[in-house]
Amino acid sequence: MTDFKNKEVWFVTGSQHLYGEETLKQVAANSAEIVKGLNESSFVPVKLVYKDTVKTPDEITQVMLEANNNQNCIGIITWMHTFSPAKMWINGLSILKKPICHLHTQFNAEIPWGKIDMDFMNLNQSAHGDREFGFIMSRMRKKRKVVVGHWQTEAVQKKVGNWQRVALGWDELQNLKLARIGDNMRDVAVTEGDKVAAQIKFGVQVNGYDSSDVTKHIEKVTDEQVNDLLKTYENDYSLTDSLKEGGEKRQSLVDAAKIELGLRAFLDEGGFKAFTDTFENLGEIKQLPGLAVQRLMADGYGFGAEGDWKTAALLRAMKVMAQGLEGGTSFMEDYTNHFKAEKSFVLGSHMLEICPSIADEKPYCEVHPLGIGGKEDPVRLVFNSPKGNALNASLVDMGNRFRLIVNEVEAVEPEADLPNLPVARVLWDPKPDMDTAVTTWILAGGAHHTVYTQALTTEFLEDFADMAGIELLVIDDNTRVRDFKDTLNANEAYYHLFQHGM
Repeated sequence: MTDFKNKEVWFVTGSQHLYGEETLKQVAANSAEIVKGLNESSFVPVKLVYKDTVKTPDEITQVMLEANNNQNCIGIITWMHTFSPAKMWINGLSILKKPICHLHTQFNAEIPWGKIDMDFMNLNQSAHGDREFGFIMSRMRKKRKVVVGHWQTEAVQKKVGNWQRVALGWDELQNLKLARIGDNMRDVAVTEGDKVAAQIKFGVQVNGYDSSDVTKHIEKVTDEQVNDLLKTYENDYSLTDSLKEGGEKRQSLVDAAKIELGLRAFLDEGGFKAFTDTFENLGEIKQLPGLAVQRLMADGYGFGAEGDWKTAALLRAMKVMAQGLEGGTSFMEDYTNHFKAEKSFVLGSHMLEICPSIADEKPYCEVHPLGIGGKEDPVRLVFNSPKGNALNASLVDMGNRFRLIVNEVEAVEPEADLPNLPVARVLWDPKPDMDTAVTTWILAGGAHHTVYTQALTTEFLEDFADMAGIELLVIDDNTRVRDFKDTLNANEAYYHLFQHGM
């Protein structure tokens, strides 16, 4: 999906000259061993690069400048092995543009009760060195990740690795090109937004293109390319009889293959890793791209229907974060409710475009009429999604800020078969319950389009919101409507003051 072998996170240890050369040599050796140990962990996906211990303001500033200017560096992990007076860090932290994780650990796990002396105490001072460092970042209002625990434990390694994944997603957004094929669905509000503000905040470039920019690539597709792709379809999916060779709808599958090949060529040529389309601006494209979009999402592309570029960008970032983890990640929509006296659920789906990474088994490839758009019957993959913990995330533009809303959910099995529903779908139980979850989602202005994932947890998106400097609202088992309203009101005041520099 994306190659991050060249990406790296720098490990920067803080100290000072007060303790003498022997202590500083030990600090360096210990830091190097921690880096080696973390790099050997299966939970740490991005290479850690050991950096020389920083002991002066100039050394700190220099390493931060180098990090900013190094395209492979996606973030900094800091650790205060000894006491590092935090005023030394002010200039370096003020210019740092990369995400930062503060690791509060120490080289040894336990106190050596029978041997501990003042030499040991002078060397192993992270218990108060990290508190000094934490103060200056709080004083400077510096958003960061704090990980606490011994570096050899699985829990710490997982947290470091998860933060690295978020940094990868953030790095992806900084360089993301997103093609908006056609415009927004007419008169729809939540999928609109300030694309200039988004580029300033996230880095993503969102630009518009006409359907003819895609059709000119479709026209160049060869019969050999189509035949090869048809074989892939036949191998990877269960084709309905009408789509098999000789079937009455076989041409629909051929057209879908041409659309996929042309769309891929358009995206590859422009360097786009995310895109949108809309059924209202298809031009000469014969059918709304369903199968093509589903397969592109499975390959890691971000997508948003009806011109929803914010969801497309968020999906791409979350796909990058989730690479290599169990569970899928997909464009999603809250489509219809299942209200019952004892328990209520939401059925998530869309007209066509749900990513097969969340399929519970080999998808069916089918063709059915689509009641809107006025085009030929589109081909799509149909499947259910596996049960288990998941979440929905929505990125919305509130005018003076971007807001990220997260609802933790539990996917469940449908109560019955859905033989007449020709789309991919997932049924979920929103936390803490249907009433509270939907009430707070609506109060927050959450969109009907979301990114649905079983691979990522709320912690990933909390870290992402901190890196981006955006508002985060979480709806989970602890959510109460009255408290949520108070949070909304407090956030309005906070961001009003923040916007005006107070």
